[in-house]
Amino acid sequence: MRVSVRNVPPARDPAVILISQLKKVYIDGELDAVEAGNWFSMLARKHFEIAFLFTPGSVDDPDQQLYENYACGSDRNYTGYCNPETEKVFDEQSMEADQEQRKRLVWEIDRKLQEDGARPMIYYDTGATCWRSYVKGLTIMVNGMYNGYRMEDVCLDK
Repeated sequence: MRVSVRNVPPARDPAVILISQLKKVYIDGELDAVEAGNWFSMLARKHFEIAFLFTPGSVDDPDQQLYENYACGSDRNYTGYCNPETEKVFDEQSMEADQEQRKRLVWEIDRKLQEDGARPMIYYDTGATCWRSYVKGLTIMVNGMYNGYRMEDVCLDK
């Protein structure tokens, strides 16, 4: 089985782990490290057996992930999954004002997506931001780890 992955360490390293785990169930895997310039066109053409897609998740709102990755006709729905009934629940959760009810709807959607094999979750990444006490002016974002990298207010007090 060919495991295609964008040739960058945060994506490639977990793909290597996946291949070693596939061997434990007698599936031979081969790493296909695709250069970044060719990666998205390969996905769009659906030219893969397994594509290890490293997609950073949305922290505060699931709409982006649901509509972009699982909606019928979405350009980034690389597996071609389409379930109009599940998509109706996307709309329902998006309009829900009660956060606990919305959370229940999103968990229901997630369960349905997993049952349907829409895009199986193979790997969950975690990350953190750390800094030294002499770094001043760094603002840690609350809605995503990658939003505050401009650093125009950061200085070293050393």
